Amino acid sequence: MVGSASSLLEGLAAEPERAAILLDFDGVLAPIVAVPDEAAVPEATRAELRRLVARYGLVGIVSGRAGDDVRARVAVDGIVFVGSHGLELDPQAERWRKTVAAFAADAPWPAASIERKGLSLSFHYRRAPDEREAVRKLEAIAATARDEGLVARFGRKVLEVLPPLGSNKGTAVRHLLEETGLVRALVAGDDTTDLDAFRALDGLELAVRVAVVSPESPSLLAESADVVVESPEEFRDLLRRL
Repeated sequence: MVGSASSLLEGLAAEPERAAILLDFDGVLAPIVAVPDEAAVPEATRAELRRLVARYGLVGIVSGRAGDDVRARVAVDGIVFVGSHGLELDPQAERWRKTVAAFAADAPWPAASIERKGLSLSFHYRRAPDEREAVRKLEAIAATARDEGLVARFGRKVLEVLPPLGSNKGTAVRHLLEETGLVRALVAGDDTTDLDAFRALDGLELAVRVAVVSPESPSLLAESADVVVESPEEFRDLLRRL
């Protein structure tokens, strides 16, 4: 790890009571798997999370999954969970729940590959036999979603469909920091939606943006990060420094 990155981590660890640790779930704490429902946090990572909860002003997980789903998979007390890319903190989001559910029911995509998150949807194609054909079909689904007033965007082997609200991982991160009054933070993510969380740290006394990269990650993620690691295992090693 380069010197400047080490200095950032040391600065964060020096005054943990003034800092927040805010993390994505899939691809950061839990390795990416072909079947999303099989995602799991290794026990060694869970042990680090328990240690961090006891040290830091706030430990939070801001995920595209539903908050209750992530809470059950992490199973560590003291963590704050925000799901659906921050939509769970938006008072306007609930009125879109039926619209999102109806879109999933009508979408021409295998039901087993649609992850229903209540306030948003994920259309997975990681297991598709022909990825190019899968993307072509999903582009048509995305166009239909936009015609119906929803937001559609691609991520790591997934099309996400969600309500047209201003909430995102960045608004969730800002909300958590303002609510706690913390002025230092580390954010870690692995995909395009985590860039909003990175930007939410602008102006803090100390900010550490960690990209957990893979061949599927957007290049802008690593370019926007202060620290880059190449796997959830390497990220766990980073957590041990905090």
